[in-house]
Amino acid sequence: MSHKIPYSQSQFLQIKTSTTKQLTIVPQMASIIIPSSSSSSSCSTSSLLHSRTPTINNQFMSSLLPELPIRSSVAKFSTPLTRRNSIRRSKTGFKCSAVDSSVLPSALLFDCDGVLVDTEKDGHRVSFNDTFNEKELGVTWDVDLYGELLKIGGGKERMTAYFNETGWPENAPKGEQERKEFIASLHKRKTELFMVLIEKKLLPLRPGVAKLIDQAFAKGVKVAVCSTSNEKAVSAIVSFLLGPERAAKIQIFAGDVVPRKKPDPAIYNLAATTLGVEPSRCVVVEDSGIGLAAAKAAGMTCIVTKSGYTADEDFENADAVFDCIGDPPEERFDLAFCTNLLQKQYV
Repeated sequence: MSHKIPYSQSQFLQIKTSTTKQLTIVPQMASIIIPSSSSSSSCSTSSLLHSRTPTINNQFMSSLLPELPIRSSVAKFSTPLTRRNSIRRSKTGFKCSAVDSSVLPSALLFDCDGVLVDTEKDGHRVSFNDTFNEKELGVTWDVDLYGELLKIGGGKERMTAYFNETGWPENAPKGEQERKEFIASLHKRKTELFMVLIEKKLLPLRPGVAKLIDQAFAKGVKVAVCSTSNEKAVSAIVSFLLGPERAAKIQIFAGDVVPRKKPDPAIYNLAATTLGVEPSRCVVVEDSGIGLAAAKAAGMTCIVTKSGYTADEDFENADAVFDCIGDPPEERFDLAFCTNLLQKQYV
């Protein structure tokens, strides 16, 4: 069995032994422990490994390890690294250690749809279609079409772009201002229908979300949600699915709170300013290319947790890419991992 170990440019991988027969991979100050035995997982990881990632197998390692005194010697590999500050996870899993608390994130900023809850296909899309049906617009967004429309940030913007492209319904207003009001009314009704789904808890939190938020609270790290979705819908998700105690500590930046939506960095810039934190000390969790672009344009570290609609998007600029956050024993990453990503910025 082989372990695929990703590289980052202009660094070295240090491999040392331990008494537990695990391998400890140390990129700069961070430490990633890759267990020697594989584990099953409910979150698929098959698409996460980069095709250019070098492989170090057990036979190769066994030829090295007898020459290394336990706990004292370190073997360095000077292979050029293919991507800077990027970490990929193998199927065997890993967790971080050797965390320097002086560079804990000042804030964790979560996108909502696709990150907190995988809402798009069976939540927002269904609510849009139910609204179109109620208003007798003769419009249905199927799964594939909605996936394309998600490249446009914001529900009102999404409907406007669609109608501009395909033609406005016969019973839609003709004037520009009247059409804006029409779109706003459609979006309001869509939000009401979506909130019913959330209140009934028909759409669950994604694995690991509550865990990571609780870890942040325990360390005094600020938490916010930054979304292009309607503020009421985001608040409902936070309140009903994370609970009122957590919701009281989470600040929400959503909807039209900024004039330009993702991929524009405005919402992340606003969050940093309002929370009183440096953008460089923020870790963002996103699931889409437009969200990643917004976070990086704001100067923030960004971890991508792929969702149903974004699995095939290009996340080359992400600091790390996973299929989900994950709960133990199938945990993908935690607050310690987020801290290690920031450590690489300060060493």
